[in-house]
Amino acid sequence: MVKNKAIFDVFFREKPALMLVELKNASSQVYASVLAKQIDCTYSHVVKILQEMQKADLINFKKEGRLKLLELTRKGREIASNIENIRTAL
Repeated sequence: MVKNKAIFDVFFREKPALMLVELKNASSQVYASVLAKQIDCTYSHVVKILQEMQKADLINFKKEGRLKLLELTRKGREIASNIENIRTAL
């Protein structure tokens, strides 16, 4: 992970940054409940952050039956890549 995690947290809120990176690196379709487990966060907190990300045009919710799949927008992928690059540089 990050060598100097403390300095990363100074620049970024940890959970939202991790959510974008997890979505970018997902090998299969992702749901909010799965994402919450991956980043060790409550489901309700994840949903709240996801709604803000949707307003900022970073993610889209894609309904499939009763399930809501998450997908990054082009802008979301770019930002997730930049976050990963910064994490690596730190």
